[in-house]
Amino acid sequence: MQATKLIGILLIVAGTLGLVYGGFSYTEESTAAKIGSLEITVDQEKEVNVPMWAGVGAIVAGAFLLLVGSRRR
Repeated sequence: MQATKLIGILLIVAGTLGLVYGGFSYTEESTAAKIGSLEITVDQEKEVNVPMWAGVGAIVAGAFLLLVGSRRR
């Protein structure tokens, strides 16, 4: 499989997931206090929203790469 086709498929999948889920969350660990050798950490959950235009743009770019990749032969 050519690299452009693979990147196109990945962009389409990522764009579709971005539109379906609208974002993702992750957990970040940070130090709340440090007293000598004692360290207190806190887990904070952060959210990242994926804009609708980014999902649609990724799908369009992926489709374009698939079309360009198939015409190079």
